[in-house]
Amino acid sequence: MSALKKSPLHDRHVALGAKLADFGGWEMPIEYPGGGVLKEHAAVREDVGVFDVSHLGKGVVRGPGALDFVNARLTNDLRRIGPGQAQYTLCCDESGGVVDDLIAYVRSEDEVFLIPNAANTATVMGRHAAEAPAELEVTDLHTRYGVIAVQGPRSAELVGKLGLPTDHEYMSYTVAGDMIVCRTGYTGEHGYELLPPWDEAGAVWDQLVGAGALPCGLGARDTLRTEMGYPLHGQDLSLDITPVQAKSGWAVGWDKPAFWGREALLKERAEGARRSLWGLESQDRGIPRSHMLVSKDGREIGEVTSGTFSPTRRVGIGLALLEKGTSEGDEVTVDVRGRTSVMRVVKPPFVPSHVR
Repeated sequence: MSALKKSPLHDRHVALGAKLADFGGWEMPIEYPGGGVLKEHAAVREDVGVFDVSHLGKGVVRGPGALDFVNARLTNDLRRIGPGQAQYTLCCDESGGVVDDLIAYVRSEDEVFLIPNAANTATVMGRHAAEAPAELEVTDLHTRYGVIAVQGPRSAELVGKLGLPTDHEYMSYTVAGDMIVCRTGYTGEHGYELLPPWDEAGAVWDQLVGAGALPCGLGARDTLRTEMGYPLHGQDLSLDITPVQAKSGWAVGWDKPAFWGREALLKERAEGARRSLWGLESQDRGIPRSHMLVSKDGREIGEVTSGTFSPTRRVGIGLALLEKGTSEGDEVTVDVRGRTSVMRVVKPPFVPSHVR
């Protein structure tokens, strides 16, 4: 078994006493002492938190016609945005399964920057490289940049203290010297993702923490994203869970002439998905977790894909793939470790979005 990769901030997490675990082959912080997930979650919802997400991939496709090349492969339509803007999109295989979900940043007609998930970076960049003509350069930049997410109502204030721009629109970015400043995030709050050069990430982290941002681990990142109903690849999206099933069709440019998985997805969309992703809200003390079975009227209708205790709502919440015919408001039961828990089918998010 190969050793876990380490972020440029690893020594800082160790010094803070963080609980560390494997995320996509990287040793990353789950939570920090002094309050853990609940305190870190609250900081992001009410104040400001900072996350090390340097394990996320980075890559670039560069050369004549790079934008059109990428646009003919990823699901969303990059022609809907322009230079300086970012877009959530999906990399699918020919069956319509999701290889990865990622963010694409348009720099120009001839350059697109990509941020895939950590474990899928080599696959995503490899798929592009395999089809790229000789004039295009496809480069994996995984350890070229760190990624530091500053999230919460005071995020603009703290990023501004570093002398960085903060007034750009949601899903856009600017370049400040060697740093890329993105108005993106995975928490549902106003926030930024800073991409400093790998060797400079530590100094940026120190400035943010020194200015008052609470270090937050990937445990709080998961509770925050679940409250928003944001999918996690490998759980709510996968090679077996298509964008149609995951209700991510809004991230598909259906009118585009080409993208990976197009024919399979058009067929599934026309026929109707056999199952769909819904939210679950516990009506008792039960907390749904991944792979727990969901039943209605004594019959199994699906399973939980993501689940947690909502620190904001103080109730169990989750996402679940449920069979066709399920409706908002339906009452279902979940087998929570041998005990039956009553839950209601709802449409996420579970808390209001403040990203804009």
